[in-house]
Amino acid sequence: MSTNSTLIEVIGASQNRTALSRLTGHQTFWVFLAALLACVALTLMTDTFATERNLFNVSRNFAFVGIIAIGMTAVIASGGIDLSVGSTVVISAMTVAVIMAAGLPIWIGVPAALLVAVLVGLANGLLIAYAGMPAFVVTLGMLSVARSLAMVLSNNKMMYEFGPDHDMLLALGGGSTLGLPNPLIVLAVLALVTGFAFKWTRWGQHLFAMGGNEEAAKLTGIAVKQLKVSVYVFCAFTAGVTGVLEVGWLGGITTNLGQAMELSVIAAAVIGGANLAGGVGTAFGAVVGALLIEVIRNSLILLGISTFWQGAFVGSFIVIAVAFDRFRSARSSD
Repeated sequence: MSTNSTLIEVIGASQNRTALSRLTGHQTFWVFLAALLACVALTLMTDTFATERNLFNVSRNFAFVGIIAIGMTAVIASGGIDLSVGSTVVISAMTVAVIMAAGLPIWIGVPAALLVAVLVGLANGLLIAYAGMPAFVVTLGMLSVARSLAMVLSNNKMMYEFGPDHDMLLALGGGSTLGLPNPLIVLAVLALVTGFAFKWTRWGQHLFAMGGNEEAAKLTGIAVKQLKVSVYVFCAFTAGVTGVLEVGWLGGITTNLGQAMELSVIAAAVIGGANLAGGVGTAFGAVVGALLIEVIRNSLILLGISTFWQGAFVGSFIVIAVAFDRFRSARSSD
């Protein structure tokens, strides 16, 4: 009897060690731990970080980056990159602003904005998948095209009056539900749906298979071209959602909206565990990566450090995250 009990204890301890090593082997775990420790440190070092107002602002601000980072994670996991998300944000926001300023209701403006964003993603996907053009070149070109179209659409003027449903739009992006910022709720829903799709749907399984080895994916019968198009459409859709939410939060929009947002979004995805070589990434990792970036940005402000350092910190974290992934991959292959 004692022998059986000892055996059961040994097996249980072994399983616990395996589960722990599996958990600590994920980059997302360490990033989440870093964000948590940063929050604790800021709470102890400042009187303002843990206030209700600041936490509300932090959760809302990181939600904007997190929403697009989920779409970017899908693109990176497929083996691609999308540099046009910031411009997709502004053309989506400008579309809803112009339509509502003309007196049309929000239920027309928001779908139209999302449709425009999807068309941007569709153009990217078709050129990359069917024309065989490099994702870097296509999306870099689209970065300029989409922002230019937003300037044409608005005549490069600031928009701040949104017709009869003005207050509804502002509540959508700047309001809250049950004390939580609406963008954070959108992020949570999108993360849950995308996480399920990544793990349990054929689309998600094929996406990671394609990112891991595209030629092998083709040989197994995966429709690689259609899959690539869907990934870029999804990423553009998340940027479109963010555009609508941001114009509601800001209460106005200029064509500078979303400028250089690509860096933060790609950084969030990579810091959260997405592998630039493809085949790896999670929705939760994208959320955690976005959270860490916002906590860093917020800490610079609260500690009185120039925000000019933000780019240095974000860039350093990208390098560290990629180096950590390379080191981990080298160890696992030995």
